[in-house]
Amino acid sequence: MADTTMIDETLADAKTRMGKAVEALRRELATIRTGRASPALVEHLRVDYYGTPTPLKQLASVAIPEARLLTIQPWDKGSLEAIEKAIQVSDLGLNPSNDGTIIRLVIPQLTEDRRKEMVRVVHKKVEDGRVAIRNVRRDGHEMLRELLKEKDISEDEEHRSQEQLQKITDRFVGSADEVGKEKERELLEV
Repeated sequence: MADTTMIDETLADAKTRMGKAVEALRRELATIRTGRASPALVEHLRVDYYGTPTPLKQLASVAIPEARLLTIQPWDKGSLEAIEKAIQVSDLGLNPSNDGTIIRLVIPQLTEDRRKEMVRVVHKKVEDGRVAIRNVRRDGHEMLRELLKEKDISEDEEHRSQEQLQKITDRFVGSADEVGKEKERELLEV
């Protein structure tokens, strides 16, 4: 009567998708500017490279020679201006300086107001991550209800599976919250 492999597959799929939601949140938060330099700030910027939007990390190496300085050294010197323009039109609020071979980005100290604003952005992104995790839980619930309806599993198995799914969800929501708290600490650090 009982098909526990279908339950296991449903729970494994939920874990995988929730893990991806937390990873996406982590990548998203890495792009939020704090008071210190991080390559993640600029790596995913799209640069118009000969008419093709290309991620910066495919065009240049990004280094951190000092705590508040990023250097971007393009492999093709012809892309310097395109990279500079991409930084200027981005929402980073950074002013690049180009010496003909390398672009320097000085990361200014964040003002108190800007820190609070960034913390609000972090909270919003963490909430979006939680919603994504809960959407995966909902899909898992529906799948388990469907298995019950098709009489592939018993009511007891469905109930136990729902509890397991909730525990998995709680663990991943906790991970998302922790990632958010880490970023918040980073932002509030002076």
